[in-house]
This record gives sequence, C-alpha cells and structure tokens, in this order.
Amino acid sequence: MNSDPSAVPPKQVDLANIGSTLCTATSAAAAPTTAVLAAGADEVSAAVASLFSGHAQAYQALGAQATAFRQQFVYALTSAGGVYAAAEAANASAAQSVQ
Repeated sequence: MNSDPSAVPPKQVDLANIGSTLCTATSAAAAPTTAVLAAGADEVSAAVASLFSGHAQAYQALGAQATAFRQQFVYALTSAGGVYAAAEAANASAAQSVQ
C-alpha cells in the first residue's frame, strides 16, 4: 500500500475549515430556530411552535455531537499522519544504513 504523508496536513486544514463553517452556520441558526414564536394565540399555534423549537434543540444537540466527532477524527488523522511520517523516516534511515 502506498500513501503520501504530505497529503495529510492539507486534509487536516480542509476538515478544520469545514468544521469551522458548520459551527458558524449552526450557531447562527440556533437562536432563530430554537425560540420559534407561535403564529397566533391559539393552542395549535403554540403546539406547532413548541414542536419546531424542540426539533431545533434536538438538531443543536446532534450538531454538538457531530462537532465532537469531527474534532476527534481530525485529531486521529493528525496523530496517524505524524506516526506514519516518523515510521517512514525510520525506515528510510534503516534502509540507508544497510546500503
């Protein structure tokens, strides 16, 4: 299997940028979606507003879980890239000493 360890840092940056964009969008949507006002003074309007607010709160919770997962993934990718680069350097050094 061949891989290019130099490709790991750009992918980390890509994932960090995607995460930042998602966090910004999710944060911007939090207030207007979690506090939906009832369209009217009747019970149905209040129930619908409550339903939408509950859905938005569940989305925010899921978004927080997705953010945590992405951060763990970026950390794992970073760690793996570092370990891979160190192993490649050790192998290259060992190969040069044999020659």
